[in-house]
Amino acid sequence: MSETNGSKGPEKKEAEDKSVGVRNIPVTVHAQYIKDVSFENPSAPNSLSGNLAMPELEINIGMDARKLQHPKIENYFEVALSAKVTAQRGEETVFIAEVIYGSTVSIGNEVPHEQHHPILLIEVPRLAFPYVRQILSTLTQQGGFPPVLLSPVDFQSLYIERFKDRIKGSEEAA
Repeated sequence: MSETNGSKGPEKKEAEDKSVGVRNIPVTVHAQYIKDVSFENPSAPNSLSGNLAMPELEINIGMDARKLQHPKIENYFEVALSAKVTAQRGEETVFIAEVIYGSTVSIGNEVPHEQHHPILLIEVPRLAFPYVRQILSTLTQQGGFPPVLLSPVDFQSLYIERFKDRIKGSEEAA
């Protein structure tokens, strides 16, 4: 039996040094919902024949945010994540699946205003993406096709590409 005097031994300290803190996002999600959903199957039933070539998929992802008024909540926003999948076989449109998924969120008052934009267009879409992915998967499957499984999206890279001029301007001002 070993004695302990309450002090941490070297093994315990080493384990603590390797631990990683969980990053807490200063966002409260108030609601998540489908704003709009559409599935077009213009070539059915001919497009559902099992011996046809796989269609080419074009996938477009978008995100948008707007400030909302709320009587009790400051920094209240709606974020819309949109995804559109168009399947083509040559010139023929096989299907078009589209979803706009909304989230109402608030950002903590301790967060500086200049950090709101990236939080709204990187972190909130990251939280909503699994739902959009599931909706599109179900839509295509119910349309008679294999489920479309969207690959993970790097929302930070999308944000940087879309707002590179804005980011560059804020870095120069600093």
